[in-house]
This record gives sequence, structure tokens and C-alpha cells, in this order.
Amino acid sequence: MSVVRINAITVPAERAEEFEARFAARAGEVATSPGFEAFELLRPSDDRGVYLVYTRWESTEAFDAWVQSSAFTRGHKAHNTQGPVSSQSELWSFEVIQHEVGAPG
Repeated sequence: MSVVRINAITVPAERAEEFEARFAARAGEVATSPGFEAFELLRPSDDRGVYLVYTRWESTEAFDAWVQSSAFTRGHKAHNTQGPVSSQSELWSFEVIQHEVGAPG
């Protein structure tokens, strides 16, 4: 059973472009991590100002190993050296109990 980790990150409107640029700069870092299944960066389309970083993993252990990896550290280098872009973040944890995909078009 897959596990999902969603990081809900509040980003002030004036920092949204910088936030997105930081993610673009590290694209692909997570994809090679053992147990990684999917990633999506979701931009708010309402006035909440909360981005969602969605990742799916084959296990909790795979996610935990990613967080402890050098690739994770490299991916978060700007946060550590230039400071956070966000004003708040919260990590949500889920287990996938049902999954459907669309029919090929």
C-alpha cells in the first residue's frame, strides 16, 4: 500500500514566483529515490495562498530515507542558505486505500 506525504506550504503572494522557481531548479531530484512513485506541485487557484507538495511512496521507510538523503539536502539548499520563502508549512500523512486512473484517451 502506497503512502502519501503532502506538504501544505503557505506562500505570500509576492514570493510565489520565487517559490515556484526554487522547485523548478530542483526538478528530478526526488525521482531517482528508491520507493518514489509520484510528485506534484499544486499551485492554489483560489485566494488561500497555500501550495501543496504531493509525493507518493511505496512505504513510510522510503519517504523517511528520502528525507535523510543527500539529494533531499541538495534540494533544500536554497531554503537553508537563502531562508524560507514560505511563512508556514505543515506535513500531512496518508495511506492510499483506493486509487483510480483515467482511461487512455
